[in-house]
Amino acid sequence: MTTPMPQVVSYVQSLLAEAGMSDPGNDAQAIVHAAVRDSVPAAVQARARAMAAARASGMPLAYVTGRVDFMGVELVSAPGALIPRAETELVGTMTLEALKALPTDREIRLIDMCCGSGNLVSALAVTVPHVRAWASDLTEESLRVARANVEHLGLQNRVEILQSDLFAALCGRGLEGTIDVIVCNPPYISSAKLGRESADLLVHEPQAAFDGGPYGVSIFQRVVRDALPFLTETGTLLFEIGAGQERAVSSLFTRSGQYGPLILGRNAEGVVRVVGASRKQD
Repeated sequence: MTTPMPQVVSYVQSLLAEAGMSDPGNDAQAIVHAAVRDSVPAAVQARARAMAAARASGMPLAYVTGRVDFMGVELVSAPGALIPRAETELVGTMTLEALKALPTDREIRLIDMCCGSGNLVSALAVTVPHVRAWASDLTEESLRVARANVEHLGLQNRVEILQSDLFAALCGRGLEGTIDVIVCNPPYISSAKLGRESADLLVHEPQAAFDGGPYGVSIFQRVVRDALPFLTETGTLLFEIGAGQERAVSSLFTRSGQYGPLILGRNAEGVVRVVGASRKQD
């Protein structure tokens, strides 16, 4: 490449600034880093220019660069799967705490339901090496990215990605009664809201990753019920929820009569964004 790398960064930054991007300096660094990663030296500048054009058109940076950081782990990102959000690190951290509280002298079993890009299961399996995990999602596009992350992180021997309508594909595999923790970040925005004030989310990312049905809680209802056969006697179920859904999701646990005291997780603003519970002890 004839142009020194700092000049490439400066050039990309100027393109992004002209397009009105909010943080052209950070974006330029990420784009040039990705261009160097994915291209031979002579093609870096052209690759960076093409990526800058995609970013300037409004494509999310994670899709442009093909990478995103989640819980300190570098993950693959691609269109068709929801880009991991920083807000999801709360349920990730709480799940990690639940896993670390379990015995270390045996295999710990985890299910990541509605796994999307596989960000939760991948970050958790990297962090807790004695975890054996299963992750499922309905769309082939999400599964393609989730499998890419499992391969990217070398987790093929401990993480299995399955196409499934919730728990359907997990039945009959000998997992019933053996799962220590189930984590679920389901679609939780109501269909009506997606058609109004949250419609901008659908410009680049898949609707299936956001649409939680008429009231945004349809999947929560099914998971609270269908998780029970898989959980151990002390197993825990944790959800990421939308702001304002605390009461509705909490009531699902309470009405089932099968779970113990609620587990609540609040973000930095004090808003409950995680609701869960462990199985009720006899």
